[in-house]
Amino acid sequence: MPRLARLDIAGLLQHVIVRGIERRDIFSDDIDRQNFVDRVSALLPETGIRCYAWAILSNHFHLLLMPTSTPLASFMRRLLTGYAVSFNRRHNRSGHLFQNRYKSIVCEEEPYLLELVRYIHLNPLRAGMVASLDELDHDRWSGHAVLMGNRSFSGQDTNSIQERYGNTLATAQHNYRQFVSDGITEGRRDELVGRGLKRSQGIVKYHYFTQFQS
Repeated sequence: MPRLARLDIAGLLQHVIVRGIERRDIFSDDIDRQNFVDRVSALLPETGIRCYAWAILSNHFHLLLMPTSTPLASFMRRLLTGYAVSFNRRHNRSGHLFQNRYKSIVCEEEPYLLELVRYIHLNPLRAGMVASLDELDHDRWSGHAVLMGNRSFSGQDTNSIQERYGNTLATAQHNYRQFVSDGITEGRRDELVGRGLKRSQGIVKYHYFTQFQS
């Protein structure tokens, strides 16, 4: 069966998910994680890709991106190839590191942007990589701590998110954190990881069919 064409158009919000081959770990330790973060933060300003949320787990990662001048495919090719070569060299291995192609889910910016930011940033808590929201507030491996002002990450567009929660930074961070806290009990959200496809003119378009509030 031929591969389906991707929608790779400037201005489209895309939830990108990449998994390790056979669901194996793609981050063995903090050195690997920092290597990956450094590569993402260097590529974002260079390519003009906007990043609204991100999270690194053991065997996969999430990015919430909006391409502008550079196609998403070019960004992902440089990111994944560079990281895989570095990872294989460091761990004395060869062969594929990632499972098939990356998964990109196109969605409408409104109203799904904030819901996706929350969903992605809660992944480390749901996976047990951090024990609490307080710990997530300072976690190095997701964009949540960046929005809370506790970490820095070059290329993450914090202003576009924070301005939706309040007129001052303190108010915005307080309201954003409350929104994240409210989502802790929601569990898995299949509609936010591409479950449910709408086909149009031979190209797969990804749309979310549920409303924000459950």
